[in-house]
Amino acid sequence: MANKNDLQTWLLDALDRNDGKGTIPQLCKLVWEMHRDELEQSGELFYTWQYDIRWAAQELRNQGILKDTKLLPKGVWALARSKQLP
Repeated sequence: MANKNDLQTWLLDALDRNDGKGTIPQLCKLVWEMHRDELEQSGELFYTWQYDIRWAAQELRNQGILKDTKLLPKGVWALARSKQLP
């Protein structure tokens, strides 16, 4: 069963699919499209995941993985570093 911690990974996957940045609704839509079944079977998380994904984004900012919100337009999340080409 999915839990709150899974949202960090799912958010990173959504950012990867969206070229490293996106609005909160864009990214939540991607998470829903990729993980709908898991969310529907996640118990209480199903009712709180759109709130909890904001917690996940803050945790990723604390780790330096996402850019600080002060560096972005309101409602946009972005990876701190773009993907390195091999």
